[in-house]
Amino acid sequence: SAATFLAAAALLVVDRPAPGDYLHIDDLNIVFIVLNTFVGMTAAAFSAGYIGHELETGRVTDASLRFYHATFQVMMFGMNLALVSNNIGLMWVAVELATLSTVLMVGLYRTPEALEAAWKYFILGSVGIALALFGTILVYMAAEPVIGGGLPSMVWTNLLAAAHRLDPHMLDMAFVFLLVGYGTKVGLAPFHAWLPDAHAEGPTPISAVLSGLLLNVALYALLRFKMLMAANAEALAPGPLMIGLGLVSLIFAALMLYRRRDIKRLFAYSSIEHMGIIVFSFGMGGPLANFAGLLHMVMHSLTKSAIFFAVGNIAQLRGTQQIADIRGLTQSHPALGWAFVVAVLSIAGMPPSGVFMSEFLVVTTSFSRSPLLALVLVTGLALALGALVTRLTGLAFGDPGEAAPGRPRGGMIPLWVHIALVLLIGLHMPADMVAWFRSVAALLG
Repeated sequence: SAATFLAAAALLVVDRPAPGDYLHIDDLNIVFIVLNTFVGMTAAAFSAGYIGHELETGRVTDASLRFYHATFQVMMFGMNLALVSNNIGLMWVAVELATLSTVLMVGLYRTPEALEAAWKYFILGSVGIALALFGTILVYMAAEPVIGGGLPSMVWTNLLAAAHRLDPHMLDMAFVFLLVGYGTKVGLAPFHAWLPDAHAEGPTPISAVLSGLLLNVALYALLRFKMLMAANAEALAPGPLMIGLGLVSLIFAALMLYRRRDIKRLFAYSSIEHMGIIVFSFGMGGPLANFAGLLHMVMHSLTKSAIFFAVGNIAQLRGTQQIADIRGLTQSHPALGWAFVVAVLSIAGMPPSGVFMSEFLVVTTSFSRSPLLALVLVTGLALALGALVTRLTGLAFGDPGEAAPGRPRGGMIPLWVHIALVLLIGLHMPADMVAWFRSVAALLG
């Protein structure tokens, strides 16, 4: 995982290869690749101690341990392949590979609840990916009369160059299927039903990867097809559909936060909320909204994976995921408790975190476009903030009771590294990073 991250980071400074029929590197996917490999590396580091503890306590066997680590690498390969694909068919196959890998890991514990969650994820994910396949076929059908049959009509760079000549009605139908299909993988409401169960019942490092990475990979596919739609003046405008789904996801998830009793389910719904914000921002479009959406995606990935690193340690130390049974973390385990506090306040959008900066940009941009939409957005953010702060009060500062002593087995370094990055970017975003994100925002249109 570390070697993959270093190779991805090298793409920032070396000359990039010319696009081929299957692979392509540009300013857009390199953001996703670097983020994907970095969080994958830290999640792998966290997994070493976390899964080791699960082995010691008998929750997994030696065979399950080997299966977990092998499947983790297959999942990372699938996600990275989807991100570098210049072929819309290959991208679909790679997303499916990553999905099937995570389905297997969600059911790792082989409990009835874990198997049910894995089965639900498989069924709903398969429906979503089937709809995305149908949308992909429709894009090919729109391209074939213009570009020609076979492989050239599936190459992304060819499609974008010829987008203005493609049949707009065929593109309209394709995008609806793609939005619902890949939107299911993004976790947008009302296509989200698989997500809370998968987070709650699978190993916590996989919860971190689901929220921090896999949702982004599906989002990346959506953004690619959004660019295709935007390049055809007669095609359906994708923005309003994305704005609508984003706001529905935000409001729905914010309300559901008040009813969660399981700590992992709580933050699964928080992921739905934040993916709604991101899709809303990209739906608005334009340089500033795209910049805000890109920044929020990066900040959410870093912060949410940090939260799940903390939650994994908390659940192992307390022996439960029930919020009612977890109290006073700052007293019983100060280093872990305060890291959890900082991470939760960050994901709630409190300054000086990078999440606050990105949410501020989304809100100000939406007010300049449509005060009514901005009002709905702010309402959702306020509801989510209230729910998270209310939950945090008891979890962090309540009476710990007779909490068992012990130290986190998952390791604190990945957790604090993520928190430090989120705070540093919130305090001062490097000029090179600003320029990089601006170029990507312009590319998205």
